Amino acid sequence: MADTVTADDLFDAEFLESLQRLRLVAQRVPRGGRFAEQRSKALGTGLEFQDYRPYSTGDDLRAIDWNIYRRLGRVFLRLFEELEDLPVYLLPDVSRSMWVEETPRAHACLRSAMAFAAIALGQHDRVGVFPFAEDMKPLVRPRSGWNSLPLFAQAMTKLEPGGATDLSRSLRRLEGMQLRSGLVVVISDFFDPAGADAMVTALKRLRHKLLLVQLVRDSDRDPQIQGDVRLRDCESGVDQDITVTSQVLDRYRQAYDNHARILTDFAQKRRIGLVQLNVEQNVVEQIATVFEGGRYHA
Repeated sequence: MADTVTADDLFDAEFLESLQRLRLVAQRVPRGGRFAEQRSKALGTGLEFQDYRPYSTGDDLRAIDWNIYRRLGRVFLRLFEELEDLPVYLLPDVSRSMWVEETPRAHACLRSAMAFAAIALGQHDRVGVFPFAEDMKPLVRPRSGWNSLPLFAQAMTKLEPGGATDLSRSLRRLEGMQLRSGLVVVISDFFDPAGADAMVTALKRLRHKLLLVQLVRDSDRDPQIQGDVRLRDCESGVDQDITVTSQVLDRYRQAYDNHARILTDFAQKRRIGLVQLNVEQNVVEQIATVFEGGRYHA
């Protein structure tokens, strides 16, 4: 099993500098936030004009459009779109399987979490980190401010391999926290013993917006093995002796494709983001391609 990462692996000057142009922008966020660079459903005394409505007793007189009053003799208020922060809840997968292989997926997973944290904090959003494996526990409670980034880096470098993946249980724990509605970013390979259907069912129950970041590598669909081999489940530790033939590999690819199709169909039907990151390539460069023009609209 691979060693945990160091602070320099996740949080160096070059890494942070490469994130400066990325901006995480939400089209709408719920009421109740503080001022930031995200659009809100609330209409009040913001910056961008949205609509008019008739004056009601107690309304702010400064919002009256006197030009309309002079023309029509009726009192209307100008309504502007408020700007608020977007709560961003990062869920990196730290299950045991993420820490195996020569280049552990956990490294790319935590770097991705750091990237999204930096992006959101740079937009004055509140960010929390909730690693999951067999369960989910808060690592960093939601907080804002670019100066908080070193805290996120320090906390994530202390993470250790968890147990088996249980996304359903982890999401139930997240919902039980009654966090303010926001954007949940799940960063995982999405290999769960319960299967893709169970994961999708759990994701459907979330009242938050979703962004799924799927960590992949080329050998996931096309493993370079053949003949008589002993495979070990990297989460349960159970060994299985099998003979790998072309027919066995074909059935495996069919199962892999079906798993991917279930996840993709869910994302498309719900109109949520699904981003694939190759763990053997530069994470920041891949995320940069997602943020066309420097912005990602969640």
